[in-house]
Amino acid sequence: MSSALFQLIVLAAIALFLIFRLRNVLGTRDGFESEIKPLERVERPGSDAFEVIEGGPDRDIVDHVPEGSDAAVALAQMKRVEPGFNVASFLQGSRAAYEMILMAFEKGELEPVRPFLAPEVYEAFSAAVAERKARGLSVHAEFLGLRELVLTEATFDTATREAEITVRFGAELISVARDATGAVVEGDPKAPRKQRDSWSFAREMGSSDPNWQLVATGG
Repeated sequence: MSSALFQLIVLAAIALFLIFRLRNVLGTRDGFESEIKPLERVERPGSDAFEVIEGGPDRDIVDHVPEGSDAAVALAQMKRVEPGFNVASFLQGSRAAYEMILMAFEKGELEPVRPFLAPEVYEAFSAAVAERKARGLSVHAEFLGLRELVLTEATFDTATREAEITVRFGAELISVARDATGAVVEGDPKAPRKQRDSWSFAREMGSSDPNWQLVATGG
Protein backbone atom coordinates (compact mmCIF):
# COMPACT_ATOMS: atom_id res chain seq x y z
CA MET A 1 0.00 0.00 0.00
CA SER A 2 1.37 3.40 -0.98
CA SER A 3 2.06 6.10 1.59
CA ALA A 4 -0.50 8.50 0.02
CA LEU A 5 -3.30 5.90 0.08
CA PHE A 6 -2.51 5.04 3.71
CA GLN A 7 -2.76 8.71 4.69
CA LEU A 8 -6.18 9.03 2.97
CA ILE A 9 -7.51 6.02 4.89
CA VAL A 10 -6.30 7.47 8.20
CA LEU A 11 -7.87 10.89 7.46
CA ALA A 12 -11.19 9.28 6.52
CA ALA A 13 -11.23 7.30 9.77
CA ILE A 14 -10.58 10.47 11.78
CA ALA A 15 -13.40 12.33 9.93
CA LEU A 16 -15.89 9.54 10.64
CA PHE A 17 -14.89 9.55 14.31
CA LEU A 18 -15.40 13.33 14.58
CA ILE A 19 -18.82 13.18 12.86
CA PHE A 20 -19.93 10.43 15.25
CA ARG A 21 -18.83 12.47 18.28
CA LEU A 22 -20.60 15.62 17.02
CA ARG A 23 -23.87 13.77 16.47
CA ASN A 24 -23.72 12.47 20.04
CA VAL A 25 -23.13 15.95 21.45
CA LEU A 26 -25.44 18.05 19.25
CA GLY A 27 -28.09 15.52 18.29
CA THR A 28 -30.07 15.59 15.03
CA ARG A 29 -33.17 17.44 13.76
CA ASP A 30 -35.60 15.15 12.01
CA GLY A 31 -38.96 16.24 10.58
CA PHE A 32 -40.94 19.20 11.97
CA GLU A 33 -40.13 20.22 15.52
CA SER A 34 -41.92 22.62 17.83
CA GLU A 35 -40.77 26.20 17.61
CA ILE A 36 -38.75 27.24 20.64
CA LYS A 37 -40.28 30.40 22.00
CA PRO A 38 -37.93 32.93 23.59
CA LEU A 39 -38.22 33.44 27.32
CA GLU A 40 -38.04 36.85 28.87
CA ARG A 41 -36.85 37.39 32.38
CA VAL A 42 -38.72 40.17 34.20
CA GLU A 43 -37.60 41.47 37.58
CA ARG A 44 -40.35 42.19 40.09
CA PRO A 45 -40.07 45.56 41.84
CA GLY A 46 -38.76 45.19 45.37
CA SER A 47 -37.56 41.65 44.89
CA ASP A 48 -34.32 40.04 43.82
CA ALA A 49 -36.17 37.09 42.30
CA PHE A 50 -36.88 36.84 38.58
CA GLU A 51 -40.01 35.54 36.90
CA VAL A 52 -39.88 33.79 33.54
CA ILE A 53 -42.60 34.93 31.14
CA GLU A 54 -43.22 33.06 27.90
CA GLY A 55 -43.95 34.80 24.63
CA GLY A 56 -44.34 38.52 24.18
CA PRO A 57 -47.02 41.14 23.43
CA ASP A 58 -50.21 40.10 21.66
CA ARG A 59 -49.38 40.77 18.00
CA ASP A 60 -53.08 40.85 17.14
CA ILE A 61 -53.30 43.97 19.31
CA VAL A 62 -49.94 45.71 18.89
CA ASP A 63 -50.05 45.34 15.11
CA HIS A 64 -52.92 47.84 15.17
CA VAL A 65 -52.38 50.11 18.19
CA PRO A 66 -49.29 51.11 20.21
CA GLU A 67 -48.29 48.69 22.94
CA GLY A 68 -49.36 49.91 26.38
CA SER A 69 -51.77 52.52 25.00
CA ASP A 70 -55.30 52.97 26.36
CA ALA A 71 -56.64 51.33 23.20
CA ALA A 72 -54.33 48.32 23.66
CA VAL A 73 -55.47 47.91 27.28
CA ALA A 74 -59.13 48.09 26.23
CA LEU A 75 -58.64 45.51 23.47
CA ALA A 76 -56.91 43.16 25.91
CA GLN A 77 -59.85 43.52 28.30
CA MET A 78 -62.24 42.64 25.48
CA LYS A 79 -60.23 39.49 24.80
CA ARG A 80 -60.31 38.47 28.44
CA VAL A 81 -64.10 38.68 28.47
CA GLU A 82 -64.45 37.08 25.03
CA PRO A 83 -61.37 34.96 24.18
CA GLY A 84 -62.60 34.37 20.63
CA PHE A 85 -62.44 38.09 19.80
CA ASN A 86 -59.82 38.93 17.17
CA VAL A 87 -58.83 42.49 16.23
CA ALA A 88 -57.77 41.64 12.68
CA SER A 89 -61.06 39.83 12.03
CA PHE A 90 -62.98 42.77 13.49
CA LEU A 91 -61.26 45.15 11.09
CA GLN A 92 -62.07 42.91 8.14
CA GLY A 93 -65.70 42.92 9.24
CA SER A 94 -65.70 46.69 9.72
CA ARG A 95 -64.42 47.12 6.17
CA ALA A 96 -67.33 45.08 4.79
CA ALA A 97 -69.79 46.90 7.05
CA TYR A 98 -68.49 50.29 5.94
CA GLU A 99 -69.01 49.54 2.26
CA MET A 100 -72.43 47.97 2.86
CA ILE A 101 -73.75 50.79 5.07
CA LEU A 102 -72.23 53.59 2.99
CA MET A 103 -73.75 52.27 -0.23
CA ALA A 104 -77.10 51.74 1.48
CA PHE A 105 -77.06 55.38 2.58
CA GLU A 106 -75.96 56.69 -0.82
CA LYS A 107 -78.74 54.76 -2.56
CA GLY A 108 -81.33 55.54 0.11
CA GLU A 109 -81.94 51.86 0.93
CA LEU A 110 -81.40 51.70 4.69
CA GLU A 111 -83.80 48.96 5.75
CA PRO A 112 -81.42 46.03 4.95
CA VAL A 113 -78.70 47.53 7.16
CA ARG A 114 -80.96 48.72 9.98
CA PRO A 115 -79.84 45.91 12.38
CA PHE A 116 -76.28 47.23 12.14
CA LEU A 117 -77.21 50.83 13.03
CA ALA A 118 -77.87 52.25 16.47
CA PRO A 119 -81.33 53.91 16.61
CA GLU A 120 -79.94 57.46 16.62
CA VAL A 121 -77.68 56.74 13.64
CA TYR A 122 -80.54 55.17 11.72
CA GLU A 123 -82.72 58.22 12.40
CA ALA A 124 -80.00 60.62 11.21
CA PHE A 125 -79.40 58.62 8.03
CA SER A 126 -83.14 58.34 7.38
CA ALA A 127 -83.59 62.10 7.73
CA ALA A 128 -80.85 62.76 5.17
CA VAL A 129 -82.35 60.25 2.73
CA ALA A 130 -85.81 61.78 3.19
CA GLU A 131 -84.41 65.25 2.49
CA ARG A 132 -82.89 64.07 -0.78
CA LYS A 133 -86.17 62.53 -1.85
CA ALA A 134 -88.04 65.71 -0.95
CA ARG A 135 -85.74 67.60 -3.30
CA GLY A 136 -86.51 65.12 -6.05
CA LEU A 137 -82.95 63.83 -6.21
CA SER A 138 -81.89 60.34 -7.24
CA VAL A 139 -78.40 59.04 -6.47
CA HIS A 140 -76.18 56.67 -8.38
CA ALA A 141 -73.24 55.39 -6.34
CA GLU A 142 -70.37 52.99 -6.97
CA PHE A 143 -67.84 51.94 -4.33
CA LEU A 144 -64.31 51.80 -5.80
CA GLY A 145 -62.33 50.69 -2.76
CA LEU A 146 -60.55 51.65 0.44
CA ARG A 147 -57.21 53.41 0.61
CA GLU A 148 -57.14 53.68 4.41
CA LEU A 149 -58.32 51.50 7.29
CA VAL A 150 -56.99 52.45 10.74
CA LEU A 151 -58.13 51.55 14.24
CA THR A 152 -57.87 54.87 16.05
CA GLU A 153 -59.53 54.29 19.43
CA ALA A 154 -60.91 51.55 21.65
CA THR A 155 -62.67 51.69 25.02
CA PHE A 156 -64.13 49.04 27.30
CA ASP A 157 -66.49 49.38 30.26
CA THR A 158 -65.69 46.54 32.64
CA ALA A 159 -68.98 47.02 34.51
CA THR A 160 -71.30 46.75 31.51
CA ARG A 161 -68.87 44.87 29.20
CA GLU A 162 -69.66 47.47 26.55
CA ALA A 163 -66.90 47.71 23.96
CA GLU A 164 -66.49 50.56 21.50
CA ILE A 165 -63.97 50.68 18.66
CA THR A 166 -63.43 53.62 16.32
CA VAL A 167 -62.07 53.06 12.82
CA ARG A 168 -60.97 55.65 10.28
CA PHE A 169 -61.86 54.81 6.68
CA GLY A 170 -60.51 56.44 3.55
CA ALA A 171 -62.57 55.48 0.52
CA GLU A 172 -62.96 56.31 -3.13
CA LEU A 173 -66.38 56.21 -4.75
CA ILE A 174 -68.42 57.67 -7.52
CA SER A 175 -71.60 59.33 -6.29
CA VAL A 176 -73.86 61.38 -8.54
CA ALA A 177 -77.13 63.05 -7.60
CA ARG A 178 -79.52 63.99 -10.39
CA ASP A 179 -82.70 66.01 -10.30
CA ALA A 180 -86.03 65.01 -11.81
CA THR A 181 -84.85 66.06 -15.28
CA GLY A 182 -81.74 63.90 -15.05
CA ALA A 183 -79.37 66.85 -14.70
CA VAL A 184 -76.39 66.32 -12.41
CA VAL A 185 -76.64 68.56 -9.34
CA GLU A 186 -74.04 66.88 -7.12
CA GLY A 187 -70.95 64.81 -7.88
CA ASP A 188 -69.28 63.82 -11.12
CA PRO A 189 -70.09 60.57 -12.97
CA LYS A 190 -66.53 60.39 -14.33
CA ALA A 191 -64.43 61.56 -11.37
CA PRO A 192 -64.05 59.44 -8.21
CA ARG A 193 -64.68 61.21 -4.94
CA LYS A 194 -62.33 60.74 -1.99
CA GLN A 195 -64.13 60.37 1.31
CA ARG A 196 -62.82 60.00 4.86
CA ASP A 197 -65.04 58.84 7.71
CA SER A 198 -64.47 58.00 11.34
CA TRP A 199 -67.01 55.43 12.53
CA SER A 200 -67.49 53.98 16.01
CA PHE A 201 -68.87 50.47 16.48
CA ALA A 202 -70.15 49.12 19.80
CA ARG A 203 -71.11 45.74 21.21
CA GLU A 204 -71.51 43.96 24.54
CA MET A 205 -68.63 41.51 24.74
CA GLY A 206 -69.59 37.97 25.63
CA SER A 207 -73.18 38.38 24.40
CA SER A 208 -74.80 35.83 22.10
CA ASP A 209 -75.29 38.49 19.41
CA PRO A 210 -72.05 38.68 17.38
CA ASN A 211 -73.04 41.84 15.48
CA TRP A 212 -71.45 45.22 16.13
CA GLN A 213 -73.60 48.34 15.69
CA LEU A 214 -72.57 51.66 14.21
CA VAL A 215 -73.11 54.10 17.08
CA ALA A 216 -71.38 57.28 15.88
CA THR A 217 -70.06 58.81 12.67
CA GLY A 218 -67.67 61.65 11.98
CA GLY A 219 -65.43 63.06 9.27
